[in-house]
Formats: sequence, C-alpha cells, structure tokens
Amino acid sequence: MRIFMTGASGFIGSAVTAELIGAGHQVAGLARSQGSADRLTALGAGVCRGSLDDLGSLRAAASAADGVIHLAYRHGAPAEDAADTDRRAIETIGGALAGSGRPFVLTSGTLVLPPGRVVTEADAPDPAAPAAARIASEQAGLALAGRGVRVSVVRLAPSVHERVRRGFAGTLVGIAEESRISGYVGDGSQRWPAVHRQDAARLYRLAAEKAPAGSVLHGVGEEGVQLRDIAEVIGARLGIPVRAVPGERAAAHFGWLATIVSADAPASSAATRRLLGWEPSRAGLLEDLSNGEFFEAVQR
Repeated sequence: MRIFMTGASGFIGSAVTAELIGAGHQVAGLARSQGSADRLTALGAGVCRGSLDDLGSLRAAASAADGVIHLAYRHGAPAEDAADTDRRAIETIGGALAGSGRPFVLTSGTLVLPPGRVVTEADAPDPAAPAAARIASEQAGLALAGRGVRVSVVRLAPSVHERVRRGFAGTLVGIAEESRISGYVGDGSQRWPAVHRQDAARLYRLAAEKAPAGSVLHGVGEEGVQLRDIAEVIGARLGIPVRAVPGERAAAHFGWLATIVSADAPASSAATRRLLGWEPSRAGLLEDLSNGEFFEAVQR
C-alpha cells in the first residue's frame, strides 16, 4: 500500500514508518520543517510538505494514498486548541477517503477511559478522564465507518517507551533530576499502562492491513506498572531518595503530569490481540528504565 502518514518522523511515527517500509509498503510522511523532511528521507519515506492546519495538503495527500495513518498531535498547545486541530484533520482526511473502503488508522489514548479499574476496548470514553480532550477525535473518526472508510482507532498506553528518554517516563526522569527526589503520589499503587515503541509500530501496521471498520484497538503491552515501582527504578539509577508526594502537592511537584500520575488507569489489550494476532514481545517499561541509555541526554 501507499500510505500517507502524519507524525511519521516523530518518536513513535519513525518506528511505524520503518515497520511499514520493512513490510513492503510505501510511506509518504507529512513534514512541516526541513528537519522532519530530512528524517523521513533517511528512513526511506517520501515527503509531503504541510502541517495539521493545512487542510488542503491533508486532503490532497489522503486522496492520493491507499490508506492513512494519523499520529501527529499538537502536544504542548492548549488542550482545546490541540483537540480542535486534531478533529478537523481527522474530518478532512476522512472526507477524502469516504466511500473508498481504504484504511484510516487514527490515534487516541487509554486515558480517555474512566480510571480505577482495568478498562477494555469496549469501554466508552469518560468526559472526566485525564485525556478527555481527545474524545471528540475518537468519535469523529469512528463515525467514518458509516461513510465507507475502514477506520480504526488505536488507544495508546500513556507510556510508549524504548531505551530513549522520551514520553511520560522521560518526563518523570527529568522531574526527578530537577527536584532530586524520585516521587510517587500517595502510596504509589497507581497502575500505568505501557507499550514498547516497536510493539506499537507493529500494531499500527496490522491495523492498516486488516483491522475491520469501526475497530477500537488498545496499544497496551503491560496492563499496569505501579508508579512506585517506576519511581524506585528512577531513584536507584539517579542515586536519589524515593519519596511519597502527598496528593495536595502533586501539582507543584509533577506539574502538567500530576493528573496522570495521580490516576490509577490500567488497561487491557486482550481483544486487540485476539482480533489482529498482535502479541507484544519487546522489553517492559521497568526493563527499559533500568538501562543506563534512558538516563542519557534527550535524543530526538
């Protein structure tokens, strides 16, 4: 397939790009900068210049492709603005694919679901969940199944990891380095789903190749790694104390990550594994964290 992909040069997207090309697909990635374009070229992918706000470029690239994978998101932008941009991009791409039966794989997160229990692919999003801003995108995407698009939604675990300091776990390392405390909230029993980047990449490929229209998939390798266990590994690697952070001080200590690390949010991927024959096989989060490479300077 000729696959158009947003976010193709990013941390997760670059692994998906390599996975797709390795399986014989052609990839054209959206690039808003020369640096992104250069990374795509180095991966063996084509380049479509534009951005998520450039709806005309998205429409043209999707129309010319056999399928689309949408990974890009305006991380760091105000939540409402980022969510609106994401929804508009999904609606635009979906419109270009309507009536064709072509695959469209889009990205959400397990944190759109209610905390406090092991959630599944069948659970409905919760407006009070930590990542509720992405619910509208999920709904807009799944609605395309009724318009002749083979759409699927991948809800990624909050920690997508490899031996590179990126993602939420990388942010925890940075907070620990700055504060000289490896902290956890309350008793640290909160469970944090995780998935290795290479396992996630394989899931995106399988979704593009064979996920039925309207599928909700969970990119989860480990249902829930306890926050205290994560803090213990970070503390041991950095040689700093591991301490509980009272709930009322979580925001001051963890900043924007406070809501997420305070939530007990385990998630299952059993249905996804049965549907697609996907079986995560790479290292777990604690194993990756235990490797010294994770504690080196941030890698792009």
